[in-house]
Amino acid sequence: MSIRPIEPDDHAALLALWRRTPGLRLRPEDEFVPFCAYLQRTPGLSLLCERQGRLLGCVLVGHDGRRGYLQHLVVDQPYRAQGVARALLRRALEQLAGLGVQKSHVFVLRDTPESLAFWSAQAAWEARGDIQVYSHSEESP
Repeated sequence: MSIRPIEPDDHAALLALWRRTPGLRLRPEDEFVPFCAYLQRTPGLSLLCERQGRLLGCVLVGHDGRRGYLQHLVVDQPYRAQGVARALLRRALEQLAGLGVQKSHVFVLRDTPESLAFWSAQAAWEARGDIQVYSHSEESP
């Protein structure tokens, strides 16, 4: 098992993984051009895990200089419960810490019990009840 930075050429395989992952909601930002722009803004931070060329899982990692943001931490169904997500998470946090980013956030949809169980089991992660998230998206002309 090896972990490496995500590259633009990985998009098709990642998109296929995301599409077959129950509970993961794709957005326009997951299309190729915005995906590549995201990778350029935070070079080398987003990660994928593979074994013998086979994609096992991934995580998109960004930051605003103060806080890290994790998105699409996904492990393909046949490879779950083998430590892949924990390895990706550990590496992502190490990279962020190397940039001086000590606190990170992940947004988990309420209707994804498997994801909620994973994050609840992570000792260093705390569910927040003191904030509400609001989102805004510009409509295309």
